[in-house]
Amino acid sequence: MIEMCNVTKILNKKKVLNNISYVFEEGMVYGLHGVNGSGKTMILRALAGLIVPTDGAVLWNGKKLHEEISFPGNTGLVIENMELLPRYTARENLTFLSKIKNRADAGDIENALKRVGLGHAMDMKVKKYSLGMKQRLNIAQAIFEKQDLILLDEPTNALDDEGVLQIYDIIREEKQRGATVVIATHHKEDLKETCDVLLNIAHGEILSEAEKEI
Repeated sequence: MIEMCNVTKILNKKKVLNNISYVFEEGMVYGLHGVNGSGKTMILRALAGLIVPTDGAVLWNGKKLHEEISFPGNTGLVIENMELLPRYTARENLTFLSKIKNRADAGDIENALKRVGLGHAMDMKVKKYSLGMKQRLNIAQAIFEKQDLILLDEPTNALDDEGVLQIYDIIREEKQRGATVVIATHHKEDLKETCDVLLNIAHGEILSEAEKEI
C-alpha cells in the first residue's frame, strides 16, 4: 500500500500538487485523468520518490519516503521522456538493470520482452527501434522484476492498435498478480479498459473519484 498524506509540492513558486491525500491499495488499477499540466505526472513522481514534498508525506507500507526509506520498494516506472541505452540491445538493457536488485533472471527478462511484443527484436540494438518499440521496451522494464508498484505515464503513447491491446492485457495480468498499478493518461479508452478507480486531476488536486465509469 502507498499513501499520500496532505502532499503539497511547490516548484518555481507554483503549487503543482495541492494538499493531496489518497491511499492506493494493493491489487488495484488506478487511473489519473486530466489535461496536460494538471498534476498527473507529478503525482507519479511523488509516489516514485522522485520529488520531495514541500509539505506532507508519502508512505510506503507505513514508512515515510525520504526519511525512513529513499524509494518505495520494488517499483516499476514509465515516465515522460524515458529512454534506455541505445547502443545496447533490449535484452542487454534489462540484464544491466537486473543486476541492481538481482530479482530477475534471464527467463524473466525474455518473458517480459515477449509479453510486450518484442520477442523478435530482443537482440536488436535499441537505437534501431521505432518509437513504438521503445515504448514497449519501457513497459517491459517496468514489469520484468514482478514489481509490487507499477507507475505508468501515458503507457499507450506511440503504440499501434495491437500494441495498445497488449498493454491492456499486461495491466490486467499485473493486477491479477497483486500489483498496484497507477496510470496517468488523457486517453479515456486507457481508463475505460484497465482501471478500477478513476481519479480526475486538475490544478494539482484530486477533484473526484469514481469506479470504472467515465
